[in-house]
Amino acid sequence: MQRFFLIFLFITCFSYSQEEHAWIYFKEKPNVEAALNDPSTILSAKAIQRKELRRTPIDERDVPVNEEYITIVKSRENISVKAKSKWLNCVHVLGTVQDISKLAELEFVSGIEFASNNLNSRASTEAQKITNKLESNIDFSYGLAANQTEMLNTDYLHENDYTGDGITIAVLDAGFPNVNTIGAFERLRSAGKLLGGYDFPNRSENYNNPELSNHGTLVLSNMAGFIEGRFVGTAPGASYYLFRTEIGPTETPVEETYWVEAVERADSLGVDLINTSLGYTLFDDPDYSYTPEDMDGETAFISRGANIATEKGLLVVVSTGNRGDEDYFKIIGAPADANVLSVGAVDKNGNYAAFSSLGPSADGRVKPDVSAQGLEIVAIDEFNNMVQASGTSFASPILAGSVASFWQVDPSLTNLEVMQLVREVSSLYSNPNINLGYGIPDFRDALSKLIENTENSEALFLYQNPVENELRFNNPTTQSYKVTLFDTLGRIILKREQVQNEIDLSGFSRGIYIAMFEQNNSRQSFLIIKK
Repeated sequence: MQRFFLIFLFITCFSYSQEEHAWIYFKEKPNVEAALNDPSTILSAKAIQRKELRRTPIDERDVPVNEEYITIVKSRENISVKAKSKWLNCVHVLGTVQDISKLAELEFVSGIEFASNNLNSRASTEAQKITNKLESNIDFSYGLAANQTEMLNTDYLHENDYTGDGITIAVLDAGFPNVNTIGAFERLRSAGKLLGGYDFPNRSENYNNPELSNHGTLVLSNMAGFIEGRFVGTAPGASYYLFRTEIGPTETPVEETYWVEAVERADSLGVDLINTSLGYTLFDDPDYSYTPEDMDGETAFISRGANIATEKGLLVVVSTGNRGDEDYFKIIGAPADANVLSVGAVDKNGNYAAFSSLGPSADGRVKPDVSAQGLEIVAIDEFNNMVQASGTSFASPILAGSVASFWQVDPSLTNLEVMQLVREVSSLYSNPNINLGYGIPDFRDALSKLIENTENSEALFLYQNPVENELRFNNPTTQSYKVTLFDTLGRIILKREQVQNEIDLSGFSRGIYIAMFEQNNSRQSFLIIKK
């Protein structure tokens, strides 16, 4: 749902005088055809290889925003450009309502979307002010990390040499102090698998600034940390980029745009998996706050960006939030409401942790997707101390690292195939609930299912994608397929049994869909572009 500003909207004088957040959307991009003919001009070699491996299309959204447009916007009086998004073809600006509204006069501007409830069609809320969303209390020998790892049977993956090697993870958080010096990440650094990072709010390479929040360091340790004989993260063999997108002491809409910008950079670098232990519901200024009804996967700017990330082949793992025991905003936050793998929290015995935000999404989808230990977990702080902490902030990386270790088994699997398999091997898959979603995944079971599916699978490929009317595919057997078509939010929009080699899509609108083919207990998924 878009929240574009209407030029004739009545606005009070007070609104005109204060500084506001807004997104300025552009009409087109330059040199799209040339860029798509030579993707190496806009994407890294690793990103192109990843997209080819998993059959992810490269399209106009991968082309950067027109820098000339940005320069013109920056030159306008009293306008500050804070961030940009190539996927959504926009920039995030600060300025008064009057000054921002004047940007509609620019011929290349297609729309203006204000973050404030009062300046768009989205209803106002009287929600209370948030304080801080980073709610946390502060042969492998797992030590004190054993329970949180063994609950998911991730240790079984490690025993079989699946530790995330070859998988690249981007961690989006509030700061990563001392990751370049403390012993817990020495193994990561010496292997050349700490690939770098960026501080988007400060436009700086100094993402490990010791003055920043330590939240990202704690989160990273749950995946990449290693202290011999005492601690092992769930993906000690993976490679990592670290991106600061969150400004810990404040809560403003620009953090959503920093997040989207960071995910776009991750995609261009060839990242496979995103972990984000952040969520957005209520802001310092209540006019910007979302309502529970907005958690539909389409309203929040960050959720729209997360949906595109999934379409682009990234597997996005998100903590659901720590508001389950609150009165007003008990349900999941953004971007956990998007088409992502959202993670709730349980205690050491696998029981629901009371603070973990609840599902379903506002449009009725199962949320959280899965759950992992988030109460009284063990992490490593910026001083190399093992500490106890609680929050879905930690359930998410514990799960994300496990997914990365599993994905190493078959990197050709698409993000959608991995997400679905993780759901299927979870403890409540046949009977999900609002507390734990599909439950706690069993990665030993996931490995067994993957091996079984591989042994039973037959080669399948699409003849033409993008598709205009008929989706045609080869059928290497005499048996038919069951075909299920999903939209980008994971909703089933078509089911067909006994499909031999084509299916009619002429009645569908232009866009991106996911087609799942099932035959003989094997399953393959493809992103479909409908022209």
